[in-house]
Amino acid sequence: MALTSNKLPAWTVWAPLAAAAILAAGLALPAQGWLIALMAPALAGAVFAAVHHAEVVAHRVGEPFGTLVLAIAVTVIEVALIVSVMLSSGPEKAGLARDTVFAAVMLICNGIVGLCLFVGGLHHREQAFQAPGANAAMAVLAALLVLTMVLPNYTSSSPGPVLTPAQLGFAGVMSLVLYGSFVFVQTVRHRDYFLAGDSSDEDVHAPPPPGRVATFSGLLLVLCLVLVVGLAKLLSPSVEAAVLRAGAPAAVVGIIIAAMVLLPEGLAALRAARADRIQTSLNLALGSALASIGLTIPSVAAVFIWIGQPLELGLGPKETVLLMLTLIVSSLTLGRGRTTILQGVVHLAILAAYLFLSVVP
Repeated sequence: MALTSNKLPAWTVWAPLAAAAILAAGLALPAQGWLIALMAPALAGAVFAAVHHAEVVAHRVGEPFGTLVLAIAVTVIEVALIVSVMLSSGPEKAGLARDTVFAAVMLICNGIVGLCLFVGGLHHREQAFQAPGANAAMAVLAALLVLTMVLPNYTSSSPGPVLTPAQLGFAGVMSLVLYGSFVFVQTVRHRDYFLAGDSSDEDVHAPPPPGRVATFSGLLLVLCLVLVVGLAKLLSPSVEAAVLRAGAPAAVVGIIIAAMVLLPEGLAALRAARADRIQTSLNLALGSALASIGLTIPSVAAVFIWIGQPLELGLGPKETVLLMLTLIVSSLTLGRGRTTILQGVVHLAILAAYLFLSVVP
């Protein structure tokens, strides 16, 4: 897939247009079996198109700004999806934001990172990246996770895993401060910490696409992300019904929502790892995890402070153990600046444990 053509591949234009037509039909017509069956391939087409357009835009603006494009765009859409589902479901979905954000972190730090390290190690044996940038991202990620998802269990002003409005506001402000500081360091102050070294991938060394192509791709990227969320929301009742029929816990719904939203980023990161661009993969993965917390928690907190509904953020004991294991292993994995297939296997094993224990608690 060349990123330097003066024209976009036809499928990257027609796939989102077809998905838009199916989404419009789903909004206008009552839920029917044949329509739901069409939504799944339409969702897949929108995801693959989003990956292509994100890579075109990223190649045009350069690193590390390019990897922020998809991370922030997807997170904004994720916030809209979480808030809309929670508001339409009422207080019984007070923990959906926590479940979805935690699922996103586990899927990114163990799933996307694990797959990238595994595939990269399989094809290139050992891959190098900038350890200072990865360590900086992990430090911010650890602070965000503990302050927003572990600390609520130990406050005394309100019972259970719920923060008071003042505490929730403080957590939201601190999340924005931490994420904003990271973006400043990544794009301005220490930009060189997040730049990839030499690569044999021809797309990296090719000239960037023309401005009009990148602009058109940017517009299509936004459309694709909106379609991903719209189709995911229409499919979510069927997903929830399937989860209930299977007897699985409600937290599984958060995992499925996070997986659908993270598909574009995951595929883009995996392709970069296979092309021996592990730095780009890690920029995408860690940037997505940071954006998922640093933007989602403040946005959801502001909405629920405004409407006065409770918001459960504290993790349970099992989830806290898995989170701490993920943070420890991720710090060890990213501490040296070189990765092998073994580290990918370790992260995938933690992901498997998380998914298994989510279904069989």
